[in-house]
Amino acid sequence: MGGCFSDVKGAKEAVGGVNQKATNNNNDAVDFFYTSQGFQPLFTRIELSFSASDLLDMDITSKSDPMLVVYAKKGDGKLEELGRTEVITNCLNPEWIEKINIAFHFEIVQPLLFHVYDIDTTYHGVSTKESSNLESNSEPILVDQEKIKLDQSHKQIKLFKSETLKLKDQDFIGEASCNLSEIVTKQNRSLTLKLQGKRESIVQRNLGTVTIHAEETVASRNVVQISFRCTRLDNKDVFSKSDPFLRVSRLVETGGSIPICKTEVIDNNLNPKWKPISLNFQQFGSKETPLLIECFDFNRNGNHSFIGKMQKSIADLEKLFNERKGANFLVPSKRRGQDKILKGQLFVDHYIEREQFSFIDYISSGFELNFMVAIDFTASNGNPQQPDSLHYINASGRLNAYQKAIMEVGEVIQFYDSDKMFPAWGFGGTVQSGAVSHCFNLNGGPPGSSEVAGVEGIMDAYSSALHTVRLSGPTLFGPVINTAAQMATESLSSYNSTKYYVLLIITDGIVTDLQESINAVVNASDLPLSILIVGVGGADFSGMEVLDADSGPRLRSSTGRVAARDIVQFVPMREVQRGQISVVQALLEELPDQFLGFMRSRDIKPIS
Repeated sequence: MGGCFSDVKGAKEAVGGVNQKATNNNNDAVDFFYTSQGFQPLFTRIELSFSASDLLDMDITSKSDPMLVVYAKKGDGKLEELGRTEVITNCLNPEWIEKINIAFHFEIVQPLLFHVYDIDTTYHGVSTKESSNLESNSEPILVDQEKIKLDQSHKQIKLFKSETLKLKDQDFIGEASCNLSEIVTKQNRSLTLKLQGKRESIVQRNLGTVTIHAEETVASRNVVQISFRCTRLDNKDVFSKSDPFLRVSRLVETGGSIPICKTEVIDNNLNPKWKPISLNFQQFGSKETPLLIECFDFNRNGNHSFIGKMQKSIADLEKLFNERKGANFLVPSKRRGQDKILKGQLFVDHYIEREQFSFIDYISSGFELNFMVAIDFTASNGNPQQPDSLHYINASGRLNAYQKAIMEVGEVIQFYDSDKMFPAWGFGGTVQSGAVSHCFNLNGGPPGSSEVAGVEGIMDAYSSALHTVRLSGPTLFGPVINTAAQMATESLSSYNSTKYYVLLIITDGIVTDLQESINAVVNASDLPLSILIVGVGGADFSGMEVLDADSGPRLRSSTGRVAARDIVQFVPMREVQRGQISVVQALLEELPDQFLGFMRSRDIKPIS
């Protein structure tokens, strides 16, 4: 399906890009919860990499554009997709970059199924990942990149309108199956399988082979960030200049190499400079491990022209950076055993090696997430005594939107707070003094006594406040955010603080003090604080989208100060209810990255 000459951009994106990340099915929060309860996971995590040879050519004017999908066979006969590779254009012998992580359990049989598809050029350059808002038994989809928005770390996908691509609509090349134990027990941990056609096919042709290589993953906190540039590359084009990209592969003891990273394609340039790439020690083994660095000229037909190669370790690349020297590319010469030295050189413009800890490293060493909640008591919620009110408490026990948000978020975060004492506030209500307050203690206590015991304490204080507080207005976020920021500031000033605060704001209306709220968020952006906002009811929440800066530039205060980082995540409950994910999933998806962003910005390390 690669005969579309208009699909050059998609083909380049399919070739590779910066910081491609292996599929990871881990859930740190779940793993940590079970570990904290005394349950030790009895498995070894394995990383699978894939290549194929002599694939069947499904196209007429070009070659197949293969993608591999991995499934686990369940006991009931159903298949669970574990992941998929990227698309490689115009290639019958692909070596995929994308890896699949899987937990290897010694005590059980783990059947795996591998499907290889030829992907239509219409879908080149789009994400090959499954949408998280599909049910587990739904058909996997590819999402049109024009209809998604990504956060700065490129880990979050929010769908506006999704165009589904059913795999059955692609050309099926073949399938193979084996048990995971068959791979890991091989001496070189590689297994080559013949691809078979579908059972209903009468004529069985040579469909090619797929090779699976397994490596036990070893957690490594060391990350190397490198920026490459080249000079005087050979020109492989006639009417223009080469469009170069680099491929980095790790050489293995058993022979051959496993690709671990590719740069983006630089158009029409013999002196390219690429965006930084990040490599961890799990990918390259050690600083002395030999790496194969190859330079290619991108061609839209998939036959990328080889420009040159060199063999360097991470230690060698560090030396090039320190000495500000270049290394010459080589090409095989006609003389056996010798390589021809080219004029083209590779330079390392940026090299930094650092220790990078994970979210679970901090949490397991004693860092805590301190939960805080603020509830909207403005009159737009409706009379709490009436069933149509957002604050109406049903005698049957059915939770209203406020209660549901408190329970779903609180039940997750409470496990990360040792004393489970949570500050709880209300805003926009007339308190017993007769004045409208935009930050009052939900438990009715005096200033400084806002804490309640556990999630149930929040629920009880909320229910009681509905009998003593008169709904009023307007909707102001600034005072509540500033109060939470003050607590975070006091914690930060204490010696060796291990607290990170998470403020949940639940509201039904349009924020009245948008600029003041922006100012408060910007001022709090360099503090150990994240803000989760849940919108309930049917109001226009466009102002909330401004505070949640995922789709635009960082927030800027009225004085011109730019937010140090994004600390707000907003979710309208009505959209979550229409989808397939819970409020807590949608709200907390950014929290670990926000937590890590703060710790790294202050160079705070886990407790040793």
